[in-house]
Amino acid sequence: MTPEVAIVGGGVIGASVAWHLASRGCRDVLILDRGAEPGSGSTSRATGGYRAQFGSDINVRLSLLARQKLRRFAEEVGGDCGYRPVGYLFLARRAEHLDALRRTRAVQHAAGLAESRDVAPAEIARLNPHVSLDGVIGGTFCPTDGFIKPMGLLTGYLDAARRLGVRVAFGANVADLSNVRARWIVNAAGAWAGAFGVAVTPLRRQVLPTVGAGALSPDDPMTIWVDDGFHFRLRDGRALLLWPGGAAPADPFDTSVDPAWMDRVESIARERVPGLAGVAVDRAGAWAGLYEMSPDGHAILGRMDRVVLVNGSSGHGVMHAPALGQLAAEIILDGRAHTLDVSPLRPSRFAEGCPVRGVELL
Repeated sequence: MTPEVAIVGGGVIGASVAWHLASRGCRDVLILDRGAEPGSGSTSRATGGYRAQFGSDINVRLSLLARQKLRRFAEEVGGDCGYRPVGYLFLARRAEHLDALRRTRAVQHAAGLAESRDVAPAEIARLNPHVSLDGVIGGTFCPTDGFIKPMGLLTGYLDAARRLGVRVAFGANVADLSNVRARWIVNAAGAWAGAFGVAVTPLRRQVLPTVGAGALSPDDPMTIWVDDGFHFRLRDGRALLLWPGGAAPADPFDTSVDPAWMDRVESIARERVPGLAGVAVDRAGAWAGLYEMSPDGHAILGRMDRVVLVNGSSGHGVMHAPALGQLAAEIILDGRAHTLDVSPLRPSRFAEGCPVRGVELL
């Protein structure tokens, strides 16, 4: 049977699109996912951060829409999205980075995120007493940023969509969208979307967990050093250590973890997080996942004939999935996205020489 809408990709974004369509009455929807089970792609490998502290207007607005939906997730969708507003804390050690943080804060306030603020070293020490302030001259903090559960979002959307009649086919490896029979096709293929001609490339991101948490608390904010992107959070009783540096693999889809990268990120953590003193790292438990990078680091959202693109979230896909699912459903059912002006994310912007511009720090 030919569905009304076929969604290629059953990760958190594809599942969100499916639920938003079905919740509005469009229930003849088929999800086609290449994996063997839910979370076989990038969603299960995400560390589960949520923030609205971005440096472009459209990303702040996507985050604010997503936050509204995260707060209502249990009653509207069902399940546990895990939203915990413990904050994101950005740290600057150089004047130019502090200035950049302040410029992003101005963008955030203009877009409606009034609660983001500057913080001096004394307040930083109170917000996260487990980090070294060596060289830190200031930063920014937003108390409504925090954490979410990637698989909680995915299973919540999938289960709710299925209850409304959406069909899901795992092990469905789509090689060519022209072979998909449906009135509408949604490309939600994540890091693999480039195979369908979308300007998306995979980017490996690695995670090194610790064995235990030391002095760290689950209520500590996500803490990020702007100069090199090192950041960490506590999850499931252990710290997750992240750093975007290291050598790129020869195969862009390689999700192995580089031992040299682990050496470096452990060294950084020992210097900057005294709260982890005496805590071992779990090298065997390290993992990597793939970001779906667009040329300007922003999502690609819009219609091209009968195909709706929801791609290129560039590391922000899980946190923006609630918003992107709603907006994609509006494009299909209403002819355009009307909750937000998503024209900055149109697929044609790169050919037009109009990439999204902003001050992005991570």
